[in-house]
Amino acid sequence: MAAESILASKQADEVIRGIPTQVVCTDFGNTILVVVTQYGKMGTFVSVEPNVVADNVSRPLLTTKVLLGKDEPLVHICAKHLVTSVSQEAGNKPVLLAMALKDKSMEGVRMLQEMIRRCRVW
Repeated sequence: MAAESILASKQADEVIRGIPTQVVCTDFGNTILVVVTQYGKMGTFVSVEPNVVADNVSRPLLTTKVLLGKDEPLVHICAKHLVTSVSQEAGNKPVLLAMALKDKSMEGVRMLQEMIRRCRVW
């Protein structure tokens, strides 16, 4: 008998703009893990956390922090674009994003957002 995982997890494989891409989303209860790779490895780890603002509780500001990997502005921009909807739809949960991207174009990021939505576990 195969053991069932107690964690909700989904994955998808797709070719985006000619690049083989994998997405895995896992709900750990208090945090959502999203892995997006075009290199077959985890890459840069970014913590994306909502900060509730007193005057606008429904749309918190997101704070990004690079935990492992290159800390450069484009990493923060990509991270916010990729997982803002994940955090909001999950009830403003923090998201740990692991990303290794060859294509960081806006069109590529939009396609990755859609791929992440299809792996919804929150």
